[in-house]
Amino acid sequence: MRIGSVVFPGYEFMYLAREMGVLQDSRVRLVELQSNSDTLRALAANQLDGAAMTLDELWMARRSGIALKVVLILDASVGANAVMAHAPVDIQNLEGRRIGVEDSAMGGVMLNALLQAAGLAPGQVLVVPVRLDRTEEVFRLGAVDAVITAEPWASRISQSGGRRIFDSAALPNRIYDVLAVRPAVLDDQGDALRYLIRGHFAGQALFHSQPEVAADWMAPRLQVAPTEVPNVYRGLQLLTLAQNQDWLLPQRWPLAAQLLPPGTPWSDWVDDHYLPPL
Repeated sequence: MRIGSVVFPGYEFMYLAREMGVLQDSRVRLVELQSNSDTLRALAANQLDGAAMTLDELWMARRSGIALKVVLILDASVGANAVMAHAPVDIQNLEGRRIGVEDSAMGGVMLNALLQAAGLAPGQVLVVPVRLDRTEEVFRLGAVDAVITAEPWASRISQSGGRRIFDSAALPNRIYDVLAVRPAVLDDQGDALRYLIRGHFAGQALFHSQPEVAADWMAPRLQVAPTEVPNVYRGLQLLTLAQNQDWLLPQRWPLAAQLLPPGTPWSDWVDDHYLPPL
């Protein structure tokens, strides 16, 4: 089973499980992509069986004809997606500025929210396409006045003098990350999917019970010092197994009304049968 993802703190517990030895490549192959757009392209090319992605990216995938179902809610973003700016740029003086942003569903969500908060129309800023994993580099080079990014890049930009002027804390119950897979996986690779989800929660458990051990393993992929690993999780609400078992029931997820088009069965979008027991 091939599962894709970009580097993002909420997705890293699968990789931590691999480091721990509880997730073997022979059963689940984790495929790292450089951008959210790359993830969607790999799914469209049938190179992946599933992926970690935002709900907005799931919407985009399904609208383009890629059948996917949510089997796990990974996290809710409460600040992990951020707009970082060079001084003296602030939300009050964004007009005419160069804003770096990835051409993706999440990039669009953050850009629209930023412009609304600033009272600007799209044509009042200059949008500079920037792949998510290059946001720190482009910011450091001064090629943009502000950049829409995410952890761990937001923390690294902050350490080099960037100022956080807006983040997903201003968008409650809006940005969720999920694990979504093709329906065929549910039929043919259910055991591998259960194995992956157990691995995710094993990694999450180590992160909470032995944070220093977890940080040592996670720091190289996140490209931060081990002591900085907890900081990149400050903007995330990590969803527990109990919350997943509750929220994946019909109409219990806070976003249920927004997730489903009118008249669409819950079972067409979500399947909770692969969660381990409490």
